[in-house]
Amino acid sequence: MHVVIISGLSGAGKSLAVDVFEDLGYYCIDNLPTPLIKDFIELIKGDKHKLEKVALVIDIRGNDFLDDFVMYMNALKKRKIDMRLIFLEASKLVLLRRFSETRRPHPLAIGGITNGEAIDEEIERLAPIKEMSDLVIDTGDMKSMELRTILMEYIAGARESKPFRIIVQSFGYKYGMPQEADFVFDARFIPNPFYVPGLRDLTGRDAAVREYVLGHEDSQFFLGEVIMLIAHLKSSFIREGKPTLNIAFGCTGGRHRSVSMAIELTDRLLALGENVTLRHREI
Repeated sequence: MHVVIISGLSGAGKSLAVDVFEDLGYYCIDNLPTPLIKDFIELIKGDKHKLEKVALVIDIRGNDFLDDFVMYMNALKKRKIDMRLIFLEASKLVLLRRFSETRRPHPLAIGGITNGEAIDEEIERLAPIKEMSDLVIDTGDMKSMELRTILMEYIAGARESKPFRIIVQSFGYKYGMPQEADFVFDARFIPNPFYVPGLRDLTGRDAAVREYVLGHEDSQFFLGEVIMLIAHLKSSFIREGKPTLNIAFGCTGGRHRSVSMAIELTDRLLALGENVTLRHREI
């Protein structure tokens, strides 16, 4: 039996996560009180109601039941149940925007409490759950399909072994830094193709731009150092239960230098046998 517990901040994408697990054939229950987790698992382990794949949503709506969540989780882990805890989050600004767009109040926004104050309280109360999670996903800059892909790949790998996944992305500093990045590398030390005749209207996906960006000795040295850093730290990330490493290259507009560097790093990591996903935020 495989049990997935989905938790996280309100508005961070838990409803979409439930849809993903239903598509994968999981029996899903939303907002199950934590004291019932143990009894429910005992029920579905029996021959009469046996289920092989279950996904449970436990979040702030559980209110006072959350206080004992860590205790219940530790008890289940001692019984060696194949279980994963996934935590979804996003920045406060992103969550406020989402609540504004849906015109729905935060579950804790009652009695004169604003959405912003409710989010702050939720972050504090769910901190112990986030701390013990097997996978933490920041959905702030993600499209629905990207979150779906990450969840499906993670669960597929978790049923066998914990894979190490690298996400490489490019971005433009003038549009803000990516919230989910573990490492951010600044590519603005490289001469800008934007000012080179014939390259301005192209992007790092074009061979001419990549040739220009990668033709500088410092670019090659920089990429080599990044690969060495990843190779050195990979085992530490795996040991600490972090199966995904987010690497971001930034330049001014996110169209030339960062794209070229992200593509080249991805190609080199793939050649080394790594599991890599490439994203370009601005193009």
